[in-house]
Amino acid sequence: MANLGVPCGFIGSVAEDDMGQFFKSKLEENRIKPFLKKMNTRTGRAVALITPDGERTFGTYLGAAVDMGADDVDPKVFEGFDYFLIEGYLVQNYALILEAARKAKAAGLKVALDLASYNIVEANLEVLNDLVDNYVDILFANEEEAKAFTGKEPEDALDAIASRCDIAVVKVGSKGAFIKQGTSKWHIPAKGSKVVDTTGAGDFFAAGMLAGVSKGYELEKAGQLGALLAGRIIGVVGAQLDAEAWGEIKAAEAQL
Repeated sequence: MANLGVPCGFIGSVAEDDMGQFFKSKLEENRIKPFLKKMNTRTGRAVALITPDGERTFGTYLGAAVDMGADDVDPKVFEGFDYFLIEGYLVQNYALILEAARKAKAAGLKVALDLASYNIVEANLEVLNDLVDNYVDILFANEEEAKAFTGKEPEDALDAIASRCDIAVVKVGSKGAFIKQGTSKWHIPAKGSKVVDTTGAGDFFAAGMLAGVSKGYELEKAGQLGALLAGRIIGVVGAQLDAEAWGEIKAAEAQL
């Protein structure tokens, strides 16, 4: 989002260690305002394991992130922002997520939630239902996460989710994504054909779509921007793009 010209901040927790400093410096390098709480536990990390077909799984150590509590979220950090995106991996920390969502809504922000992983959804259905029904405006899920949340296949899951929040997004990999708001529904075709590593594809789709919404794009165009970003990140190893790639993305955005 920051690389698309949208001012951003990041709320999280790290330790006073090399990995924590790395995260902080990377946020600043990408013009993202860091709101980082310092903890005694080591900074968390995720090791991505990539198979030859480009699929990935994670070995995850949440570390300092687990120690962040509801009282660590200062309501003032929401000032000047319009959207608050919650990463679903931390939904196990019920008090933190619910309090952060409450404070964001009280500050006038719209709340977006990325369901993160189907096994996280299965293990935390009660709190996710509470979160979606009381705070969430935009929900992102892939087809496995959507099925875990609703018990339904992608398009039926989309309908079920859209009945509970303003905007529902169900991503279906190489088949693209579905977006629904009210009675309006769009299919967004996938972009990019070369799959090297799917790490970050969902996050890049969410980033592109939220950037588009922040800029006032219609939902279909915002979704196309999400697909554009996702299509680029699957063509490289890792979850970062270089300056040349961002230049090409901005040129393609202007043509949407």
